[in-house]
Amino acid sequence: AAQVVEDVYEKIDKELLEYVEDVLLNRCTNATERMLEFAATLDPKSKPTALRKKGAEGGAGAAKKDDAKAWRDQSVGKRLEHALVKGIDEFCIADTEECRTNGDYKSPLEIIEGPLMDGMNVVGDLFGAGKMFLPQVIKSARVMKKSVGHLIPFMEEEKRLNGGDGEASNAGVFLIATVKGDVHDIGKNIVAVVLGCNNFKVIDIGVMCPKDKIIDALKEHNADICGLSGLITPSLDEMVDMAKAMEAEGMKIPLLIGGATTSKMHTAVKLAPNYSGGVVHVLDASRAVPVAQTLMDQNKRGEYLDDINETYAEMREEFYAGLEDRKYLTLGQARETAAKCAVDFKSPEHTPVTPQFTGVKALVDVPIADVIDYIDWNPFFQVWQLRGRYPNRGYPKIFNDETVGAEAKKLYEEAQRMLKSIMDNKRLKLNGIIGFYPANSVGDDIEVYADESRTTKTHTFHTLRQQAEKDVDEPYMALSDFIAPKDSGVKDYLGMFVATAGIGLHELTAEFKAANDDYSYIMAEALADRLAEAFAELMHEKVRKEHWGYAKDEKFNCEDLLKVKYQGIRPAPGYPSQPDHTEKATMWDLMKVQEEIGVELTESFAMLPSASVSGLYFAGKCSQYFNVGKITSDQVKEYADRKGQDFKTAEKWLSPILSYEP
Repeated sequence: AAQVVEDVYEKIDKELLEYVEDVLLNRCTNATERMLEFAATLDPKSKPTALRKKGAEGGAGAAKKDDAKAWRDQSVGKRLEHALVKGIDEFCIADTEECRTNGDYKSPLEIIEGPLMDGMNVVGDLFGAGKMFLPQVIKSARVMKKSVGHLIPFMEEEKRLNGGDGEASNAGVFLIATVKGDVHDIGKNIVAVVLGCNNFKVIDIGVMCPKDKIIDALKEHNADICGLSGLITPSLDEMVDMAKAMEAEGMKIPLLIGGATTSKMHTAVKLAPNYSGGVVHVLDASRAVPVAQTLMDQNKRGEYLDDINETYAEMREEFYAGLEDRKYLTLGQARETAAKCAVDFKSPEHTPVTPQFTGVKALVDVPIADVIDYIDWNPFFQVWQLRGRYPNRGYPKIFNDETVGAEAKKLYEEAQRMLKSIMDNKRLKLNGIIGFYPANSVGDDIEVYADESRTTKTHTFHTLRQQAEKDVDEPYMALSDFIAPKDSGVKDYLGMFVATAGIGLHELTAEFKAANDDYSYIMAEALADRLAEAFAELMHEKVRKEHWGYAKDEKFNCEDLLKVKYQGIRPAPGYPSQPDHTEKATMWDLMKVQEEIGVELTESFAMLPSASVSGLYFAGKCSQYFNVGKITSDQVKEYADRKGQDFKTAEKWLSPILSYEP
């Protein structure tokens, strides 16, 4: 595919093209023979756009270097256009300055609307046609931003002297934000860059944005479209509040929804009914562009939104019908199934192992080199929207994929160079903390004790139990099932951890943003996320083999670790086995996380820095990951009582898993 991008039809050697078209169009009886004779005269390694005769002086390597330099002999406008399409930023400032001073362009604005937009139009067309990949697009955007950044001071001076707005025309004003309490913005940043490549004026107002700030920004910038992003489940409610606020303001600006926690169904059920201006769920950056372009086309917008609304209405009907059809056990019945299959913690197989210590252990400034081997590269390529096809889906097989392999390999090599730079210059700091505590279960709760006497309870972790009826005969689980009950007399333990690779990330990405280097700051964010997950993997291995020591003889390679072949689990609050993000607060208080390693919680319980991971450690052989799924109001009420929350507050935090409409 990378070759396809280079070998645009119009650029194929004219002589070769004549022979090819003779064959394809059957223009003469000896077309095939003529084609074969011509091919026999060519260097087999030459390309359709740069043919070389056999034995041509200089060889393939020299020819390639000549080809690489040839574009520098073109006019300066064409050089800028070429640099944009190829993502080459080496000469862009010098070429932009030459455009500004050589008399070919009357104003800086003409340069933007001329060669720069010509190049970006090619990039947008190639990406839309699937002939250019996201990393290439981001590099092209870097060239555009650097060139425009060079021109901005001159445009401002011209505006001061002559009046006028001095702004380039655009495809529309797109305001984008991560909602209140959420700090994740890699996906948002990618969408912003890709839209910019398609001539949208993107206003990115950042992360943790309350609805009033977004509303004010929409008005201030006269935005045509609003985009909201979020990763954690509490962000779903923030998006609903935002839709209601836009409706209350009487706005008719289309609302685009995206992010890992969002879904087409949630958009249809929770968002669309609350906003009449049009709500569209967008799966990824490549889909955002055609959606935004359609919404900006007044001839297509109405019909498009009508079609979306019709689809969402059908989805709502299916959703509510499903709620009626789905059967649930009462909380009492669900507990009975677990009691019948309760683990015998006094048996040798399930006797809890005592950790090497109780309390906390901070791991400060862990060398990045220690975690490199634990990196799972598959999510990294997913961030960049590079996906191989079977049998080349995962890393490292993706490098063999005929479509994305070459670009994936190039991206990986550039990631390695940035990793080395980060390590050599100590730009990111890895901090972690682990804690082990005497603990026992009491019903669906896990009590944590001050010491081995277990007479003083210091904290309680509250767990949620499955209730949706199953087709198989198995217990309805809660995490508390994996800890020995208090009345068993068995001494058990609960572990927990927080890991971050985000200390220093804000400063690093700020430097890249100041240099208009989208590619590098998105790369840095993606690598920090991978390092945090890898650090968590390393920490868990050390817990199993050393700190807790319940699997001292474990021998797994990194591939085995990523397939979770080991004993024990590390479920995170806010995810399927415990969908309540507020449980993180107990961890933070118990381990004094912010004071020890500098990781804090936002009002929606997202972790800051964003490149952070946390969870509980369960050591027993009986422990396993599961999905709590939907729960009924009887569990919500009891859960709220156990936590000391009022019912409505509990419903708010548990809204994504409610089996009913509150």
